[in-house]
Amino acid sequence: MYTETAQSRRTGFQASAASSADCNETSCQAPPRPVAPAPLHYRRPSERPFTRAERGHVTLLFGGLTQRQDRLVEAALQGLGHKAQRIPLPTKLDFQTGREYGNTGQCNPTYFTVGALLNFLMKLRDVEGIPTDRIVSDYVFATAGSPCGPCRFGMYESEYRLALRNAGFDGFRVLLFDQETDLMQSDGEAGLQMNAASFLRVVSAFFLGDMLNAVANHIRPYEVVPGRTDEVFERCLVLCQDALRAPDDAARPTITARLLARLTRLDVREIAAMLAQLRTRRYVEALARCRALIDEEIEVDYTRAKPIVKVTGEFWAQTTEGDGNFHMFRFLEQEGAETLTEPFATWLDYSIYWWRQYFEDRRGINEAAGSPQWWNVARRLRGTLAYGSRALALRLAAWMYRYEYERMRRALGGTSHALAGQLALRRMGHPYYNSRASGGEAHLEVAKNIYYHHRELAHMVLSLKPFGCLPSTQSDGAQAAVLARYPDMIFLPIETSGEGDTHAYSRTQMALSDAKVKCRHEFQAALARTGYTLADVREFVATQRALRRPLQPLPHANGVIGRAANFVLHVGAQMDRDPNWRAHRQQVELGSGHV
Repeated sequence: MYTETAQSRRTGFQASAASSADCNETSCQAPPRPVAPAPLHYRRPSERPFTRAERGHVTLLFGGLTQRQDRLVEAALQGLGHKAQRIPLPTKLDFQTGREYGNTGQCNPTYFTVGALLNFLMKLRDVEGIPTDRIVSDYVFATAGSPCGPCRFGMYESEYRLALRNAGFDGFRVLLFDQETDLMQSDGEAGLQMNAASFLRVVSAFFLGDMLNAVANHIRPYEVVPGRTDEVFERCLVLCQDALRAPDDAARPTITARLLARLTRLDVREIAAMLAQLRTRRYVEALARCRALIDEEIEVDYTRAKPIVKVTGEFWAQTTEGDGNFHMFRFLEQEGAETLTEPFATWLDYSIYWWRQYFEDRRGINEAAGSPQWWNVARRLRGTLAYGSRALALRLAAWMYRYEYERMRRALGGTSHALAGQLALRRMGHPYYNSRASGGEAHLEVAKNIYYHHRELAHMVLSLKPFGCLPSTQSDGAQAAVLARYPDMIFLPIETSGEGDTHAYSRTQMALSDAKVKCRHEFQAALARTGYTLADVREFVATQRALRRPLQPLPHANGVIGRAANFVLHVGAQMDRDPNWRAHRQQVELGSGHV
């Protein structure tokens, strides 16, 4: 049996090379080896820019938030002079379209969002008969994205372009909202100008949507007339849309603006726009009109004991209101719960706080080591001044955003929860999830679970996330340690996709049953503390219109979570101050043998 050895292989190779060489009587030269081509690095595809001259006839498409926020952002963009249109709320059909034209294994928000966009564009082409080249030239799509990331979020832009190309819309323009690219230009020739004034108007739309969503979600489960809350809040939404379409107040570069511009090294026009935002009252006045409308036209019954479910998780899954999260908000209400949704303002506040931490951690690391002493001192001084300017600018932005949010919250009655402090969230979450590990919701999922349990704000926390979401999966792993530390906590993570509704509903119902038991025991204990029966409380409430108003302030009692339990304690204190009811209570106590 012949066995090939290294020597025989080497000899055979040499013979083969010699036979294929260009040989003559005096020389023998082997042919040159092929040279491997240089590696080609990925470059973002260049596309025709969206210019200012196109703003009058090019429609800016967007979507992905709650339905109220999408409508408010649409009004804000229209107030800035854009032809803006929101794409419809994504459905399961959109999910299937996104999977058909995109790559496999992509993120759930990608499939739903790009599928909704494709179905919208294909309707324009196939139903309304608009030519493809006209669609490509007359429409652009604006969305969130990132050039990189710990999850599939960094692939969103390329996935949008791939699906659009596969569906026959090659060249369709995608504008990416991103902190690390130059797409959000303040250039005067850019079609979508994201200067300070326009950015603050869009942020105001987000905040107004947060207010309306939070208050509507806490009123709807207790409404006396079914459907009345949605009718009134539709009128409130129109009032807020009108405020967003109104022209901005004049942003004058005052002495204060010039001083802050020097201290923060920001453009004086940006500071002037921020100060103008603080002076304007059109959003506050719109919410004040909404408050009067809500209190006058909606009647509630807060004696119905309902568990409060706080919804957290991945940003898109905890925000959307359609098939992307199984219509979970409405499902919770149908099952007898009050839903506490997450405001967009928390994410914006976290983003500012993250940048503050980023610059603080890197303060002084670029010192000129080994340089002459005088030069090192100068570099250190310049670095300190630069850090101080950045820190002041970020602190000013954080204070302004929280001030604006609180001002709007109080204008609508102050019944929605105030923003959770980022320092408190960091301290609660860091022992379980390193607060410097960015990506997704980072430590916020863990921190919010602890925060709303420790502050007695929710009976149960429901965390929604897309299938296979890496940051949320890491958070769920850390939640095991959190549950070991707080054994009475009710926490449920749910992965969403285009299917699996029944399984998700079943798991939610099982966890919600424990929350209902917890809520019912709490309510009975609160009622016993008042010394009155539920019938007595309802009889007293029937005579007091103020106690049937949805935006009445309710004090929060220690150890009490539910709105109904806090309400009966509040009503019981008022009944004790009423001579007739106080005498009635004494008679009941004497009749039952209690002194």
